[in-house]
Amino acid sequence: MASAPLTHNQIHRPSATSVGTIVWLGSEVMFFAALFAMYFSLRGNSPAMWTNGTEKLQFGFALTNTLILVASSFTAQFGVFAAERMQPRATGKSPLKWGMVEWFILSYILGAIFVSGQVWEYSNLISEGVSLSSDSYGSSFYMTTGFHALHVTGGLIAFLFVIGRTFAAKKFGHKEATTAIVVSYYWHFVDVVWIALFLIIYVLK
Repeated sequence: MASAPLTHNQIHRPSATSVGTIVWLGSEVMFFAALFAMYFSLRGNSPAMWTNGTEKLQFGFALTNTLILVASSFTAQFGVFAAERMQPRATGKSPLKWGMVEWFILSYILGAIFVSGQVWEYSNLISEGVSLSSDSYGSSFYMTTGFHALHVTGGLIAFLFVIGRTFAAKKFGHKEATTAIVVSYYWHFVDVVWIALFLIIYVLK
């Protein structure tokens, strides 16, 4: 017996939201690539200024803050796993039974700690004379890390949106799961960008 032809609903097509997000993230890659190019160009023209500026950075604190952000990427992915198995909320107290909401709330907290850490670092650097208008080093440092902080803040807002939408939905379905997955794409992206920034700014002094 011949198998029945696939109907329109049986054909699996990539989500338009997912595709649009990936295309948008591609443009964001170009944006940050331009920031990296600016940073390297200015550093190449003022090596002595960079030596003086990087001496004021606190590597240990930045590393700790980086590990916090990286951890948030793992918790966000655990939230995606829960969304894929259509489990919006916890079925028990153990983290092994957490749903998407609990993992995303933890990711939000870790991301907020990261941003707060950056603000604290900014205040310390400003007190030491490193500001946006102090010199080329200050300008490039605040522009690269500042734009990234804005992107992280956007991700935090997205987490709140997904969590709120999940509570508002009568039933957690494919649309809600797809939204969670798309937000995770974005969050992983800002994590990878920060790792690159951390290596460039704090390691390759």
